[in-house]
Amino acid sequence: MDVTYEGTKKEIATDKGVLHYHEAGDPGAPPLLLLHGSGPGVTGWRNYRGNLEFFARTHHTFILEFPGFGVSDPWEGMPVLTAGKSVIAFMDALGIESAPMIGNSMGGVVGVNLAIKKPDRVAKLVTIGGVGPNLTSPSPSEGLRLLQEFADAPDRDKLVRWLRAMVYDRAVVTDQLIEERWEAAMNADALETGRQMYGSASFEMQQAFLAEADFPPYWAMMHKISCPTLLTWGRDDRVSPPDMALVPMRLIPNAELHIFPRCGHWVMIEAKAAFEATVSAFLAR
Repeated sequence: MDVTYEGTKKEIATDKGVLHYHEAGDPGAPPLLLLHGSGPGVTGWRNYRGNLEFFARTHHTFILEFPGFGVSDPWEGMPVLTAGKSVIAFMDALGIESAPMIGNSMGGVVGVNLAIKKPDRVAKLVTIGGVGPNLTSPSPSEGLRLLQEFADAPDRDKLVRWLRAMVYDRAVVTDQLIEERWEAAMNADALETGRQMYGSASFEMQQAFLAEADFPPYWAMMHKISCPTLLTWGRDDRVSPPDMALVPMRLIPNAELHIFPRCGHWVMIEAKAAFEATVSAFLAR
């Protein structure tokens, strides 16, 4: 199957705006949702374009483009929360009652929140880094500090430094990838979303809000996740270091953890074959 950008890209209207997505696989196969992460120039397609063909062999696979990252229309509200709402709106629009979900970084947090609050919609959950609290590693991590620097004052050199912190093998960060990410990162909606999530002022406001909140952080409620969960991690992740995996591994009742060596934050890219084999076995059980 030849999976191309134009060949898989579709859109659907909601009452909050247009959601774009990619679709591949047999419509009669079980559904699978791929949820992307955050950061300069990110899209669902860039996170998962290398994996779509593989998962489409066994599943009716969808890559959802979250609101506000330069592809789907922006929604009002905090990006992580609007992303979760967009998943439910997308599933309702396509008549998907329940599905396994794979979430990279922020997408994993979205999946965790949905598994806690709407357990009937998440059949299985696979996360790729990014979920849980820092236990022994600094917070914010090196990768998040670089992301904050870019959000405060975007420039190309900061983008390159952040991209190189995302991977174990710097050869992954090609000139083509840099150019592609830079062009996408300059999208006005994407810049605003980045400032909301990672800008210094927004970060301080989020910390103050959490300090005053009368409810626990999402990771403290992970014991409520009832679906089978696979936590995947790069051993050399400098954005969300592997010590973060310990809390979700302990709190989620039916969780297992797979750590990939010589691999950074983008497990589905740097450890592509091993990741796909591990996730495929998990989904097939």
